Amino acid sequence: MSFLTMKTSCMFSRMYPLLISSALAVMVYLIITLPRSQPGKHKPHSQLYPFNTSSQSITPVYGTRHFMVGAYKEYRVTGRSVRIISIFRRDSVEPLYCVFYCGADWAKTGMEAEVQVHSDHFGFPFGTTDVLCPHPPGCHPTHVTLSKQADAQYAQNHTFLRIQNLLKRDEEETFPLNFTVCVSNLFGDYNNVLQFAQTLEMYKLLNVQRVVVYKTSCGPDLERLLRSYTDDGFLEVVPWRIDKHMTPSSGWQPTEHGGDIHYYGQLTTLNDCVYRYMYQSRYVLLNDIDEIITPYQHETLTQLMEDLQRQHPEAGVFLIENHIFPKSQFEPSGRFDRLSWRDIPGINIMQHIYREEPDYRIYHPSKMIIRPRTVEQTSVHSVLRNFGETINVPPQLCHIIHVRVPLQNGLSKEELHEDKRIWDYEKQLVPNVDKALERAGFLTTG
Repeated sequence: MSFLTMKTSCMFSRMYPLLISSALAVMVYLIITLPRSQPGKHKPHSQLYPFNTSSQSITPVYGTRHFMVGAYKEYRVTGRSVRIISIFRRDSVEPLYCVFYCGADWAKTGMEAEVQVHSDHFGFPFGTTDVLCPHPPGCHPTHVTLSKQADAQYAQNHTFLRIQNLLKRDEEETFPLNFTVCVSNLFGDYNNVLQFAQTLEMYKLLNVQRVVVYKTSCGPDLERLLRSYTDDGFLEVVPWRIDKHMTPSSGWQPTEHGGDIHYYGQLTTLNDCVYRYMYQSRYVLLNDIDEIITPYQHETLTQLMEDLQRQHPEAGVFLIENHIFPKSQFEPSGRFDRLSWRDIPGINIMQHIYREEPDYRIYHPSKMIIRPRTVEQTSVHSVLRNFGETINVPPQLCHIIHVRVPLQNGLSKEELHEDKRIWDYEKQLVPNVDKALERAGFLTTG
């Protein structure tokens, strides 16, 4: 053995106890200072959130024929913590449990759900349904699912919904939005570009800040316009592929139109939109894609609602009459028969200024402006459950401009009312529509 080898061996022998002592000291320090794992308190990183959180607008309930749409914190109903807007097969309602995830752990057991199938379903097999969930003890829930068993362990692999509306706003607070329009359904090959652009630009002039469309499908030109408005933040498009889960009806009578659910789930989308914007928007307008709720004695909806709310402080639902402007009747001067708009798909509402007189001897439907915090369930033309008063707004104060096929066939122009209210916004409306069509690539500048 060389002198160098002997020297190295001796040095290692003297240092070995010191190394062992140092390692033991580090281990003792880590044991003392690091938090100790407790059963049920800490999970692997992969289990810090529900395994499956839905990214879809329609989510099947495991082992049933039902579907969840949106989960929302419920502040107004005693003993209820979360409301799940759903679609239920009406002949298959069964006991269900709400299983919660509490942000860092599972609730110990599922809570028995209260199932409320809405009264308006028009006889279709599927109907809009509210599922009300009690508050789970010791839990601040962030996600929820529905399960056929109360055992939380059984439901952990189900698909969960993120609970929305965790931030509550009171009426006296400032809302991010004052007016939001909920357009219930867009389906088929609907391609009415010009009318939709005119409608959206008109709503901007009336002080609407957001329009929401639930879309199953549409024509290619309208798809391009939707993308343009989505990019600038004015439009939210909610994908609504209900056709992947059932056969939706294009009408409201199952004996005539067939299908599993009324108008592609129109009632469900309206209710979901009310809750989606309940604490984001002071008012929500519920109407169709070709309808404009228009004030006639005020320039904007803001001014209209300030007056109406001052007169009716307890009101939360304002019914607005629907007035038909037949697209078959044109104003004779051709003033708005603009060359640049002739090749744009759709109706030019500026050309249709003749209005039918409603036949009040028969049912005359309305649409609505609501304060969403006062509404629990809604249908198309009225609310089903609410917490405040309902007001019929006089048509001379506000009514809907609805350019479409005639409701009363055979009326001559002389039997209609001339109504040029839309022309009052001409100076801003026409150039704004042009700009919108340019942004979407339908018109070229210069």
